[in-house]
Amino acid sequence: MPLTDTVNQYIQSLEAEARRVSETEWGLTVEAAGWPLHIGIAWRDGLLRAQAEVLGPDQLSDHELLFRNRGLVFVRFAHTSAGDVYVHGELPAELVSAAWLDRLLGMLVDAAVVARHRAQSNPASEATTSSGSSTS
Repeated sequence: MPLTDTVNQYIQSLEAEARRVSETEWGLTVEAAGWPLHIGIAWRDGLLRAQAEVLGPDQLSDHELLFRNRGLVFVRFAHTSAGDVYVHGELPAELVSAAWLDRLLGMLVDAAVVARHRAQSNPASEATTSSGSSTS
């Protein structure tokens, strides 16, 4: 079975809002810490890449993100030049199966939940977590 079919069948089996964006791209929306997490999944450079925006700018420090990265497997945090925090991970083609997809996406969602909870408990982020944008 082609790997795109493996990914498509797995995504269709989930109890989540899912969409196929193109032959090699999918979107998935799940709840994570009280609000939607929009996950993009796509083939890029021979890897199946999954990524999602977790938080807006200035809700977690770079130190916190680096500290969290040390304990993660298959996924990691990064931020854009604007400061938006993303979690992303990749699977090489030889690991693409329903079991590995489940593991990758589970770790991605778990990391997003932890980051969102940390941001909600961070006094410096109170102005940004409730509205999604900074008040400064």
